[in-house]
Amino acid sequence: MTENHPNLFQVSDQDFEQRVLNSTLPVIVDFTADWCPPCRVLAPLYARLSDTYQGTLSFAKMDIDENTLMPARFGIQGAPTLVLFAGGRPVGRVVGPHPGRLQQSIERLLAEVSTAVTRK
Repeated sequence: MTENHPNLFQVSDQDFEQRVLNSTLPVIVDFTADWCPPCRVLAPLYARLSDTYQGTLSFAKMDIDENTLMPARFGIQGAPTLVLFAGGRPVGRVVGPHPGRLQQSIERLLAEVSTAVTRK
């Protein structure tokens, strides 16, 4: 799923800090699982949006069954949960699939990040 989308990558407990927390761009992480039907519904839209936001926002996916440290660290209780990270910390989240509202939610989260950056 990630091979045709250069702005979408898999992340693990081992490289999460380097690829997400230390990223210069904000990163939205889809905490997902293979067994999760709503995650499968969301996946194609998430991949398309990764192309739309290239250069503005990076898109990562993390399998919560294969990786347990980071989901536990950030309080992930269900899949899909999308968390936006900016400046090394979580700044917003979207819980549940909501494919019709995903782009709106991403726009809202990005607006919050840019507002927070301007206030500093």
